[in-house]
Amino acid sequence: MKHANVAIFVPHNGCPHQCSFCNQRAITGRLAQPSPREVQNAAEIAKNSLRGNTKNAEIAFFGGSFTAIEPGYMVSLLEAAEPFVKDGTFAGIRISTRPDCIDEEILKLLKKYGVTSIELGAQSMDDRVLRLNRRGHTAQQVAAAAELIKSHGFTLGLQMMTGLYGDTAEGSVLTAKKLAALHPENMRIYPTVIMRGTELGDRYLSGEYQTLNLEETVQLCAGLLDFFEDQGIRVIRLGLHSSPELERDMLAGPWHPAFRELCESARLLRRISAYLRQNPQLKDSIMIKVNPKTASKAAGQKKCNLAALAQLGYCAKIVQDSGVEENCFTIE
Repeated sequence: MKHANVAIFVPHNGCPHQCSFCNQRAITGRLAQPSPREVQNAAEIAKNSLRGNTKNAEIAFFGGSFTAIEPGYMVSLLEAAEPFVKDGTFAGIRISTRPDCIDEEILKLLKKYGVTSIELGAQSMDDRVLRLNRRGHTAQQVAAAAELIKSHGFTLGLQMMTGLYGDTAEGSVLTAKKLAALHPENMRIYPTVIMRGTELGDRYLSGEYQTLNLEETVQLCAGLLDFFEDQGIRVIRLGLHSSPELERDMLAGPWHPAFRELCESARLLRRISAYLRQNPQLKDSIMIKVNPKTASKAAGQKKCNLAALAQLGYCAKIVQDSGVEENCFTIE
């Protein structure tokens, strides 16, 4: 069974800063704060829908800085979730928070209530970019919090953003390298989407700020995906989830409902092109064999990969072969 989250959103709760890009209520599609009863109901519904296959499932509190919310409210949510972990229904509890909202006392409390995974919203490891986007923490605080989390036996996840105000593609690559050096078990990569009602939205409307376009971001994130996987770090999310509120309040930015597939398709084209350069004897008509699960990625959205290969002089045909590993290929 693949990993699953019982996602419970705590929108913009606990955040001590208003980051330049943030409009959590639009991103999560939720306005109200969850009650302990809602946590219990969500867990029960997930338990029934998964039919007992919850070995790799976690109850996940996302959308705000969980460890910065009012302590009594935070504990009430944990108390609602804890019984489902204690009785083995779910593997644990996952939370997301800020690097400057982690300390020894908080980690002991989280451990007590069955929290197993902690994700830190690092976003950048460039202090200048962090300041420009009003994050309110430093790169050193990211590193210190990550070390503390791992020393207490939690699974560490890190989140980064591309295309932030004042950042560059090269800066994002450097951030990725610094985050990988902290040895997280998993990563999330979020390209910056410009939302109404944010500082970045105002900067965009005034003409002061432009983020990377979709194609530039796909190429950048395809490279980041390769980099993290080469480091043995799973990228568990690429791009924001779709929601009516996101699409309503988005001003601009490299958002696509199938963003990860675009990135995986782009890196597959890179690998195929590199293979063809290394094997010049393969000319004109070629047959690319891929796993059925990889076929759409190999062809590309609207067959853009086949068109790109045609520009290189290859008449390529995608052939599905279940004997080929997923995301791999053979060429004849």
